[in-house]
Amino acid sequence: MTLDLETTKAKFSVGELVYHRLFDYRGVIVDVDAKFMLSDEWYDQVARTRPPKDQPWYRVLVHSANNETYVAERNLTTDMSIEPVDHPLIKEFFDDFIDGRYVTGRRAN
Repeated sequence: MTLDLETTKAKFSVGELVYHRLFDYRGVIVDVDAKFMLSDEWYDQVARTRPPKDQPWYRVLVHSANNETYVAERNLTTDMSIEPVDHPLIKEFFDDFIDGRYVTGRRAN
């Protein structure tokens, strides 16, 4: 996780369920970047609504899919369903699902 708490306050954290407002999918956050960290080429090709690069971005495992996404904070809201996310990599990141949130006993780097 590359979040600099001194300069940026992320709205969401690892393990939280989120909903993508534009593309109508839900998922779980597995990583947080204080600002955009991918290439300019990726941004130009994929981030068509041109979300700000200097705000938090999130790595999200997509529910009922095998993919993950990299999403700007402005495109996410809290997922109110509190249902677990179905994704093949869930157990790679989390140990349990408690009260609508994924948790892990592992230490972050």
